[in-house]
Amino acid sequence: MQSLKERETGVMFWAGRDTLAEICSLGVRCGQLGIPGDLPLDESVAAKWKAEIDAAKFTVVTVVASYNGENYADIPTVQRTVGFIPRATRDEREERTRKISDFAAALGVGGIACHIGFVPEDTTHPDYVAVREMVRRIADHAARHGQTFALETGQEPAHVLQRFLKDVNRPNLGINFDPANMILYGTGDPIEALQVLGPHVLSVHAKDGDWPPAGQPGALGTERPLGQGSVGIPRFLGTLQQIGFRGPLNIEREAENQQERIADIRAAVAFLNVNPRA
Repeated sequence: MQSLKERETGVMFWAGRDTLAEICSLGVRCGQLGIPGDLPLDESVAAKWKAEIDAAKFTVVTVVASYNGENYADIPTVQRTVGFIPRATRDEREERTRKISDFAAALGVGGIACHIGFVPEDTTHPDYVAVREMVRRIADHAARHGQTFALETGQEPAHVLQRFLKDVNRPNLGINFDPANMILYGTGDPIEALQVLGPHVLSVHAKDGDWPPAGQPGALGTERPLGQGSVGIPRFLGTLQQIGFRGPLNIEREAENQQERIADIRAAVAFLNVNPRA
């Protein structure tokens, strides 16, 4: 595997939406591979991706799971559909995440990640207890492959996630820190959250966004091109340096229009490459 620079610019990209050639054309050598819930994860798919990754000399640092039925329309919909919180889909999503871990292992990738949904603040709540045990099982499965398991940030305040990580108590468990998600969900200042959660950061997204509109309960904020939102990206980069994070800065942009999305990612690569180690 190639050696990466400290805080090297990378891209979060999606199987079935992006091609590796397209991502490499942006001038990056690394990133996170997102797996939609309907993508088959058989040996032939893993072999195809491994061959492409090896041929391109590209480093996938994390395989990111998403699940069938998830919907990010607004906060109540996220609460009902995303991650491990919805009870009706827990079993199938646990099994899917195990398969993501196996798929990542076949690619030689040392980390997996996903959104687990809104973690209840009440540690005695049945959903809290069930999800805690589910995360323990998945972390243990990933550990057998020598992998880390990162939980995406944003859907709960930093102190709630910090307490959950301590309660799960698995050495290979940490977070994928997304500063924009803290803003989009209105859960706290991302820089303050990063300072709290710094010891647990396994990977990061370079993403920007604006706060939810006032007077619209349940609305999400708006994702913005990198450097044009409310995160304060230079301050974010500086804080990453302060906490000693050395991994890739994985640009994430989820605009519906693919042409616009790729153009924004290309601009974000240029933005970070001006001073990616600020």
